[in-house]
Amino acid sequence: MTGKLKYGMVGGGKGAFIGAVHRMAAALDQQAVLTAGALSIHPGEAIESGKELGLADSRNYASWQEMVEKEAKLPKGERIDFVSIVTPNFTHYEIARAFASIGIHVICEKPMVNSSEQARNLISLVDKSGIVFGVTYNYSGYPMVKQARHMVSSGKLGTIRKVIVEYNQGWLATKLEETGQQQASWRVDPKRAGLGGAIGDIGSHAEQLTSFITGLEMDSVCADLTSFVPGRLLDDDANVLLRFTNGAKGILTASQIEIGHENDLRIRIFGTQASLEWHQENPNQLMFKPINEPEQILRRGNGYLCDEAKANIRIPAGHPEAFIEAFANIYRGVFAAIRAGKGGSKYGGSGGLEFPTVRDGARGVHFIETVVASSKSDQKWTAAKFES
Repeated sequence: MTGKLKYGMVGGGKGAFIGAVHRMAAALDQQAVLTAGALSIHPGEAIESGKELGLADSRNYASWQEMVEKEAKLPKGERIDFVSIVTPNFTHYEIARAFASIGIHVICEKPMVNSSEQARNLISLVDKSGIVFGVTYNYSGYPMVKQARHMVSSGKLGTIRKVIVEYNQGWLATKLEETGQQQASWRVDPKRAGLGGAIGDIGSHAEQLTSFITGLEMDSVCADLTSFVPGRLLDDDANVLLRFTNGAKGILTASQIEIGHENDLRIRIFGTQASLEWHQENPNQLMFKPINEPEQILRRGNGYLCDEAKANIRIPAGHPEAFIEAFANIYRGVFAAIRAGKGGSKYGGSGGLEFPTVRDGARGVHFIETVVASSKSDQKWTAAKFES
C-alpha cells in the first residue's frame, strides 16, 4: 500500500483532550490523513467539530452508524483505511465490531470493551477478517520502556522476583463529576465506564505496562477497591497483590484520590541479578541497578540502547520526547502492519514497532473483571490467568 492512509475518527470532537492527542499522533509521521469523522454523540456537535477540522461535507457524519453505512458503500480505494475510536468505554465494542465487519482496520482506546465476552467476540472477528487491530496502551510506545523490555528478555535482571507498579493521580480527590467536567462524569459512571473506576481507567495501563516489560503471566490476585469520595459508584482507589505463574510476586496500585499527584505512573522490577526503574513523568531515562555494582542511568537518544528503543526515538539526545511521540509510535506500528497486510489477533508488529493488539486489550478487560471480583470476594486469592 502506497500513499497516505485515510482514516476516520469516532468521538474526539470539541473539548475532547484525547481526540486531539490521537490526531496529533496520527499526523506525526505524515503517513495518515483524517478523511472522515463522526466526532460526537450529538449530531449537531459532530458536524460542527468536523467542519472545524476541515472535513469534507460528504465525509462529515452525524453519527458513527451513518459513517459505517456510507463508508461501506465507497470503493475500497476511496473508503477509510482505518478508524480511530476515542469514545467512552461502553461504546467501543459496538463501534469496533461494526467497522471490523466491513474490513476497516481499528485503533481503539482502552479499556477495549466492557466484558470478556465482548473481547472474545472481537478476537474471533479480527481473526476472521484479518484486519489490524491496535489498542492505545500508549506507555508501551516510550523508547525507554522498549529498552526495559529488551533488558528483561535478554536476561540482564536474571529471574524476575518482584514487580511494583503504581499509577498515582489526584484529580478525582473531590467530587469533580458534579461540576460538569465531562472527563470526570463518564469515568465515574458504571453505565459508561464499565465495572472499574480507577482500576479500569489507569489500573489497566499499569497491568499492560507490567505485562509488556516483563512478559510475566498473571496467576492470581488479591484486590481491595475503595470509593473514598462519598456517593461515588466506582472505585477511585485500587490496591492489588499479584502472583505470577513463574513464582514472582507483585504489587499494583492505581489511585485517583492521591492529592498532589498528576500522572505519576512508575514501575520497579526486581530480579536475581539487577533491578530496573522507570517513571512516566521522567520518561527519557531508565535506572538500572545491577547487584554489587554502581547504579546506571540510561538515557534516551544514545547509541548504547537496544535496536527496539532506537526504532522509537525521533529526536536527538537531550531534547525532551514524551507523551505525543509515544502515542505516535503505537500508530506507526499499526501503519506498518496495515501496509504489510499483516493482521489478525496474534500479530502486533515487529522490529521495534510493536503495538498492543486485540488480545492485549482482551487481557486487560479480563484483569479488570478479575480485580473487581476479587475485591467483592471473601476469598483471599482469585484466579487471574488469562485464556482467550
